[in-house]
Amino acid sequence: MNKITTPDDLEADDYGPLYAAHKKVYPQSVSGTFRNIKWKLMAVCLGIYYLLPFIRWNRGVGAPNQAVLVDLPNSRFYFFFIELWPQEVYYFTGLLILAALTLFLMNAVGGRIWCGYLCPQTVWTDLFYAVERLVEGDRRERMKKDAEGYTLQRCSEIVLKHSIWIMIAWWTGGAWVLYFNDAPTLVMELLTFQAPMLAYVWIVILTCTTYVLAGFMREQVCVYMCPWPRIQAALTDEWALNVTYKYDRGEERTSLKKALERRAHGETVGDCIDCRQCVAVCPTGIDIRDGAQLDCIQCGLCIDACDTVMTKIGRPTRLIGYDNDINIQRRQAGKSEIFKLVRPRTIVYAALIAGVGGIMLYALLTRSLLDISVLHDRNPIAIRLSDGSIRNAYTVRLLNKRGFDRTIAIDVDGVSGAVAHVVGADSITPDRPAIVLGRDQTTELRVLVTAKPTGELPKSTPLTFRVTDIGLGEAASATDNFVTP
Repeated sequence: MNKITTPDDLEADDYGPLYAAHKKVYPQSVSGTFRNIKWKLMAVCLGIYYLLPFIRWNRGVGAPNQAVLVDLPNSRFYFFFIELWPQEVYYFTGLLILAALTLFLMNAVGGRIWCGYLCPQTVWTDLFYAVERLVEGDRRERMKKDAEGYTLQRCSEIVLKHSIWIMIAWWTGGAWVLYFNDAPTLVMELLTFQAPMLAYVWIVILTCTTYVLAGFMREQVCVYMCPWPRIQAALTDEWALNVTYKYDRGEERTSLKKALERRAHGETVGDCIDCRQCVAVCPTGIDIRDGAQLDCIQCGLCIDACDTVMTKIGRPTRLIGYDNDINIQRRQAGKSEIFKLVRPRTIVYAALIAGVGGIMLYALLTRSLLDISVLHDRNPIAIRLSDGSIRNAYTVRLLNKRGFDRTIAIDVDGVSGAVAHVVGADSITPDRPAIVLGRDQTTELRVLVTAKPTGELPKSTPLTFRVTDIGLGEAASATDNFVTP
């Protein structure tokens, strides 16, 4: 009787390694449509990131004139003509929702095109690769130099490359802190070592992370650290355009010489000549001919490499291209290709983006720049005066979001004969107090509301506090209760 082998009978080496050993990836330079798109997008993204803090925007006397500024000491966020307060954090929530929906829409249309073209990791890694090729040469030169070991010239190239990388990483960290203070002022303070210590700390942190992630970890960030590949794999469908090897046209693979011989004899042979140029240019080192893979960032560089080869051998281009599995099946059945960019999934995502964006825009355009909140005193909650009148006390907080001082009148409604007295306020009329509310200022007021009962008052009556800008007519209100003892 044959003995059944159990896992306990096997040595650890019989299983093979749990994780494949990491192999250094040497992406080869390539030119073509998608490489040019990546160059242009990289220039735009880096230009915005590095230069945006230096753009000026006039907001009036006393207000910061930096177009984009996160003013933490004063709890403000400025974006050109928009000024947001901490109470308006819901706008940031809306932006996060829009960003997620946009990612979903991009995935439904073209897979991981965010990863391939716009992700910061991709942008800075591309920049680091460009420096590496400039200093050390292209794929074959780098592989040869790594195999030969260290020489004086090799060491000088390594030092030069890493010096440029560190300068790029340093300016990346430096540009980030410029969004949190006036950029020209902070630059001078950094150069003269007069900047806050926190600025230097963050520059060091971001310099190190940029240098390590873009210089060393590269494709490992996309494959292992980033959660988006796993999320988008669950969100994609059969109509999404992904970088695809069209095996219906490429197989059976053979060399160029054999392919020419077999075609001369009237045999059918695939267009793929197994040159492996698609593998050589891939920034994650995968073979797209193995099918859809989690490691593919949809950058399209393998398309450019394959198109170049197909052009040289006189075969049609786009053996690798943005395609879907349905079209492969249709071509094998002799049917025409179908592309459905507009379908229920993309319509829903686009509608949600338009809806959330519209709500945010409406809220932004109609928001009040004058705000009020009311807190009723709890001890005592109400008192009866010697003349029979009833008094309630409130703490009223006013918020002026405009960049200039305003004269604010305060009124109360809801209780017949009620009169408001604001401690420390002037009077427009005997029954209408007013205060001057400073620009970008929050003020707390002590408000005493007194009512002479003309009849039997209920235990609790809704009371509306209304504040009005006398000059602009802008108003805001809040409701509390007027209580009898």
